[in-house]
Amino acid sequence: MAVYPRDMLGYGQNPPHPNWPNKSLIAIQFVLNYEEGAENSVLHGDEQSETFLSDIVGAQAFNDRHMSMESLYEYGSRAGFWRLHRLFKQYQIPITVFAVTMALKRNPQALEAMMASDWEIASHAMRWINFQSMPLEQERAMMQQSIDLHEQLTGAKPAGWYTGRTSPNTLKLVAENPDILYCADTYADDLPYYDHHYSRPLLMVPYTLEANDMRFATPQGFNTGDHFYHYLKDTFDVLYAEGEHAPKMMSIGLHCRLAGRPGKIAGLIKFLKHIQQYEDVWICTRQQIAQHWLKHFPLTNV
Repeated sequence: MAVYPRDMLGYGQNPPHPNWPNKSLIAIQFVLNYEEGAENSVLHGDEQSETFLSDIVGAQAFNDRHMSMESLYEYGSRAGFWRLHRLFKQYQIPITVFAVTMALKRNPQALEAMMASDWEIASHAMRWINFQSMPLEQERAMMQQSIDLHEQLTGAKPAGWYTGRTSPNTLKLVAENPDILYCADTYADDLPYYDHHYSRPLLMVPYTLEANDMRFATPQGFNTGDHFYHYLKDTFDVLYAEGEHAPKMMSIGLHCRLAGRPGKIAGLIKFLKHIQQYEDVWICTRQQIAQHWLKHFPLTNV
């Protein structure tokens, strides 16, 4: 290939100082993934049941309804969401929801609660499925369907996009939608950056798969709430110390059916109590980070 389509250099040894608001040493961003009711299921026209991110680690795909898997996902929408909603409301923490549009439509009460809490609702695609081998035109059509339905449900187009189970075409398709302010389908940095490989520069606000409760559902993951807490605390402590000279952002990924369980949310509660001890911390939404980056690091200077 004439041009290698990956950036292996990034900011190198001299990352930009982000100038977070109020001279904060770290920006913390909580994401709640809302996916329940949009996962793989023969009820949704899929060939097989879901296998990903549940308490059945290493689940097998069935060519029929998987009743146990369905009920684990149902826990997220019926109970887990509300436990997490109460917690973030109690601590008055702004969060971003990665909302799968089909799932959002199935639970108007949860959507109403998100909007009443003034949470950012970003798009997590139309379906919670693997897009890896999906034809380009089919993925393009589903992306537009998701954006249209998102606007219908929330009253606005999504400012942020995160497919999660992406295809090689996903970022190209996101770039075709100028209303999308930022994309989170990257894990490549501790700071936002611009990706210039598409029809327009994409502002990437990196996400995380490690400071993420998904590791409760994977081998070599978290087994207790304390494991989760200590990983989040260690991540925060290192980044906070680095913030004296080079502040970064910290993303934390949550799922209703995982962190919404009592034994798992206990670790999150401990982490919230830990960071309350610090004043020079900016807890924000991803949209706020994107807007801040565009203001302080506009494309003309990149």
